[in-house]
This record gives sequence, C-alpha cells and structure tokens, in this order.
Amino acid sequence: MDKLPKIGITHGDTNGVGYELIFKLFEQQELFSLLTPVVYGSAKVASYHKKSMSLNLPFQIINDADKAQEGKLNFINCFDEDTKVEYGKLTAEAGQAAYKSLQKATSDLKAGLIDALVTMPVNKGAIQQSGVPFVGHTEYLERELGEGEEHPLMILLNDSMRIALVTTHIPVSRIAESITPELVELKLRRLQYSLRHDFLIPMPRIAVLGLNPHNGDNGVCGSEEETILKPVINKLIEEGKHIYGPFPADGFFGNGLFRQFDAVLAMYHDQGLAPFKALSPEGGVNFTAGLSYVRTSPGHGTAFDIAGKGVADISSAKASLYTAIDILRNREFDTEAYENPLPKLYQVRSDNRERTEKPLN
Repeated sequence: MDKLPKIGITHGDTNGVGYELIFKLFEQQELFSLLTPVVYGSAKVASYHKKSMSLNLPFQIINDADKAQEGKLNFINCFDEDTKVEYGKLTAEAGQAAYKSLQKATSDLKAGLIDALVTMPVNKGAIQQSGVPFVGHTEYLERELGEGEEHPLMILLNDSMRIALVTTHIPVSRIAESITPELVELKLRRLQYSLRHDFLIPMPRIAVLGLNPHNGDNGVCGSEEETILKPVINKLIEEGKHIYGPFPADGFFGNGLFRQFDAVLAMYHDQGLAPFKALSPEGGVNFTAGLSYVRTSPGHGTAFDIAGKGVADISSAKASLYTAIDILRNREFDTEAYENPLPKLYQVRSDNRERTEKPLN
C-alpha cells in the first residue's frame, strides 16, 4: 500500500467501553504511523466520555471519510440528536446510536471511502429495543454489503488458534437442522480460502469438530457425524485438502490438539467460543471472513460492568486494528502474486495432492 490504510471504527454501544478503547488506543502515537483512523459516532458523546474519564486525546471532525488526514483522530458525526450516556445500562437510545454508527460506516466501506472496518462492541438487545431486528454484525454485513457477500464466516482468532463457526447467532433448538452437507462444505471451503488468502498459509490444516457428544457414540447420541460430516470431509480429502475429523469437541481443547491445526471449524457458536474465551480471555479478535471487505472486532462485549471506570483493557481492540491491517496487506500481496504467474515449462507427472495422512505429533 502506498498510503496508510484508512480504517473505519464504529463507536459501539455508547453506554459501554467503546469510546474508552478508542481514545486509549490512539493515545499510543505509534498507531498513527500504521493507519489513518476514521471514527463513526457522535462528537457530543465522545466529549462526554473524554471528560468523565479524563481522556485528553484531541480529535477533529470531518464531513466525509475522504477528508481524513493522516496523523489525526478523524471523527464523523453520524447523528445530531443528543444521546444520554448511562454507563453500564442497556437502553434503546444507546442501541440506536450504535446502529446509526454502523450504518454510516458500512455505507462508506461499500463505497470504498475506507479500506477496512473495525467495530467496537454493541449490545444486540439495546439495538433491538430501538426497533431494529439486529442479531449480529456478521449477519448485518451479509445483508447490507450486497450480492456476492452471502454466507460470511465468523472466525475468532489470536496468536494460538483460529476457530470458525458453521452456524452463528441462532437458537440451540435450530442448530441440528441447520447443519447440512452443503453448509458444512461451503464453510470449509470459505475457511480454507481465507487461510490461504487472508493469512497466507499455503497448505492449511483444518480440524472439524463433531456436533454430538462423543461424536455421536456410534449413533447412540446422534448420527450427523456419519451422515453429514464424514462424507464432506472425505470429499475434500479426495481433492487433496488438509481436512481432519470429526473430533469430539470435549477433549479436543483440553488435550491441546488444537495446536496441531491452522484452524478449527466448530458446528455452533458456544462450541467454538466457550473454549476460545476460556483459553484466551484477552486479545481475541473476531474476523468476518468470506467477504470482499475486511471487518474485525474485539473478541469481547460491551463490558457494562466496567464501563466508565477507565480500566478497560485495549489489547483485543488493538489486535483488531493490527489484524485488519495485516489482512489488507496479505490480500494485496496474494492477489499480486497470482496476477502474472510464471508459465509452466514442463508437466510434472505426480500426485499433486497436498494432504498428509495424519496430523503431526
């Protein structure tokens, strides 16, 4: 990239830790050498947070993202009305403010006015109280970014693991009926492509978790492993891909088996996120793969219990910014690498499959 990447940042729930994270992040001046930030929110609300927590970093208000200046904390007002800040409370007013910030930032992302989007945590209940049927950023972006952005993939990641999800924000009662061969195959292909294109892993190794306790116990606890997961895994193995499993989810993380893989595909939200957050309570990043746009977020929520106290940890938010920048650069590098490949000078007569027979010890 010739210029610093322009990263849009939504302010999240105004009763949470979003503004505290933003101001603390950019008190660290070295970030301005890596990106140009554009914050989507409310100058009045931002000023209230600054004053109440003695956060002194200045910001400048701009009308459009293309007016953003390097070395400055650029700020776009997404609404004019006053919004009351009530730290730690779930309110429709805060939910509406969070949604308007997301709307404007997504519009600018789609228009190419920002290079990537980092979203501060929102409260889904607060947004729904404001009258918007919102179930999550992943689903919202899929709907709003348009044709070609269907079925994005949620990946939680940190320095030691990446966990992707087949299903995301749906009731537990609907999980089993949602696990179809077509969906599992789609998510596996999206995950493998993301590992190659977004993370530059040439031959990614992916573990698939089973749906049922003990992988179904030979049909005693369910049959999805035999009827759905294994056929899909075997199909992709025949194509030469490094796909392994299904593994019983209960022992997979406890014995450290996840360390042998570049990513893990979990069947549902808590199957993946519960062990992820238990093993990495700080520094996790939520990345929406499978989109032509880059979006990341801290791997934690609004932290209502500590909002307004000035003690929020910025490690996850900082990692979200770094991850967005890394993925932008990786995509650019990967695209350039395949634009003008060297011609084949001879034909290699061999089995070109990538997969080894068993995981490494």
